[in-house]
Amino acid sequence: MGHVCERGGKLWLLNVAIGLGTFIQILDTSIANVAIPYIAGNLSASADEGTWVITSFAASNAIVLPLTGWLSDYFGRVRLFVWSVVLFSLVSFLCGLSTSLSMLVFLRVVQGAVAGSLIPLSQSLMVTHNPPDKVGPAMGFWAMIVVVAPVLGPIIGGYLTEVYSWPWIFYINVPIGLFSAGITWLFLHDRESPIVRNPIDWVGLFFLATGVGCLQIMLDKGKDLDWFESNTIIALTVVSAVSLIYFVFWNYYQKFPIVDFSFFRNRNFSLGLLCITIGFLIYFSSTVTIPLWLQTEMNYTAYWAGIAVAPVGLAPFLLSTTVGRYMKFFDLRFLAALSFFIFSMGFFYQANFTTQVDLRTIMLTRFAQGFGIVIFFLPIIQLSFAEISNAKYPSATGLFNFIRILIGSGFGTSLSIELWTRLAIFHHARLTDSVTAFRSVTTQFYDHVKNIGTHATNVLLDRQVEQQAYMLSTNDLSWLGAWLFLLMIPLIYLCKPVKSARPAEVVH
Repeated sequence: MGHVCERGGKLWLLNVAIGLGTFIQILDTSIANVAIPYIAGNLSASADEGTWVITSFAASNAIVLPLTGWLSDYFGRVRLFVWSVVLFSLVSFLCGLSTSLSMLVFLRVVQGAVAGSLIPLSQSLMVTHNPPDKVGPAMGFWAMIVVVAPVLGPIIGGYLTEVYSWPWIFYINVPIGLFSAGITWLFLHDRESPIVRNPIDWVGLFFLATGVGCLQIMLDKGKDLDWFESNTIIALTVVSAVSLIYFVFWNYYQKFPIVDFSFFRNRNFSLGLLCITIGFLIYFSSTVTIPLWLQTEMNYTAYWAGIAVAPVGLAPFLLSTTVGRYMKFFDLRFLAALSFFIFSMGFFYQANFTTQVDLRTIMLTRFAQGFGIVIFFLPIIQLSFAEISNAKYPSATGLFNFIRILIGSGFGTSLSIELWTRLAIFHHARLTDSVTAFRSVTTQFYDHVKNIGTHATNVLLDRQVEQQAYMLSTNDLSWLGAWLFLLMIPLIYLCKPVKSARPAEVVH
């Protein structure tokens, strides 16, 4: 399967179209977060019920993601990508027309399912339809989209919701999706991948869907239901664990497995997946907890909290394509290790924030961390897939992105928020123990605000203790992230050395 054209505007336009198909899918994983209160209020539902708008999309998306290899063999990569984008756009339009929460949640399930293959498919199409010397820049552009889209989601979502109304967070997908599908089909409809229609393993599919679906719902709803204090969470965990364990053993012995686990025999794939999953978990944890801290403890609005963390995407937006073009001249392990070091230094600096930190300092810190992202995502992906053949690429990317997204995003979000909250409770207790009448700083505080009354003074003091507790908790997570990135540097050097962005003999 050859590339479209060696040079020129057509190749550039094709890459943009494929990239936009990925952009709207990733954007939709985060754009609805800030709109939940508006959606719930407009559809006469509670805020807790409204979170099913996010959970339903994430669960169905996670189920389909590891099936990408089988689906692309069955329908063809180009056809599957185009129809996925078209259906995603159509269902997005219907989401905006929803008149009840149940209708919206059902449509979000469908939307997540049809979009499940878009990330690995776009990665595969970028690799297989660019000439060898253009694969690096094309993948740099793709990596930029993967990194920048989640950052832009809350900002765009907040703006559209406040200025227009919540349905526009779904309507925005329609013109972008139709453009992406149209251009991709125009250039690639006669370059379809070989069709291989193996029998469907319905038993394996059932256990995979049940296990992944229950796991995603457990991760999304765990905090709301107080984790394992809830019988619902316990039931979801047990069903998920049993289903996934059974699926692994069942799938291993099938002649036509729907998920290919043989990629784990490849050292670069396994180590690269481990590094990118841990790194993505740390990065995503920071992306979740920093805005949450700013909104709940520092009195930022959702929009300004998004603005504060947005500079992390600036360097990837400007430099990812350049890194993709020139990284073939370097040992990719060195680039990945350098990104870990940059991340670590950024988190060490962030770990010294106080409640007096201003917006400018937060933005500059996030901007500096963006340089770590530039040489984090793409080099590790190239290391991981250097020995994967073209025919196996969709299967490998589907499994790779499934684990990265499920653990890095789903588990990472739940873990970071839970750890952040528990550390804040710990620090609040320690700080409260130190606030006694026998300390001069306490008596000075009461003397300073004695005019507002004893009750108001106690409330003000407790509020300040809470702010400091959450500040210390936020700093603890930054320290943890910094040390984990440093510890991963030796791990990345266990990979086999790779210099080429992707060997030409594999692409063609």
